[in-house]
Amino acid sequence: MSIVKMISEHPDTGDQFNEPLALAVKHAMYCAAICNSCADACSAEEMEMRRCIRLCMDCADVCTATYRVASRRTDHNRQLIRTMLAACIEACETCGAECANHDNPHCRRCATMCAECARDCRAALEGLNREIHEAA
Repeated sequence: MSIVKMISEHPDTGDQFNEPLALAVKHAMYCAAICNSCADACSAEEMEMRRCIRLCMDCADVCTATYRVASRRTDHNRQLIRTMLAACIEACETCGAECANHDNPHCRRCATMCAECARDCRAALEGLNREIHEAA
């Protein structure tokens, strides 16, 4: 099943399908799961991982809220989606930077996923900003 296809088939999407936004939704979903798993794996590490755990949990929550809000296409709330994307970028960059400091497979994977999610959220945000400026 594809969330990108699901969004594209929404009755209110029509010819207004925003592929970068759909990709950001997809990667925010993945990032939420990866960050959640990384936080759990960090809790099993013998070294002090408190900051990493906290940032991973925060990032998972922000990514979850972002994909949930951004996947709704009825009566587009572009301003809120833009705000959520910006928050997701911040959470992913912060979490990714912390995970990049640790030499274990789960943190490396998490840092990579955070970078991908931030990149896609940034592209979606730029697209929404263009839409708003073109409509004005």
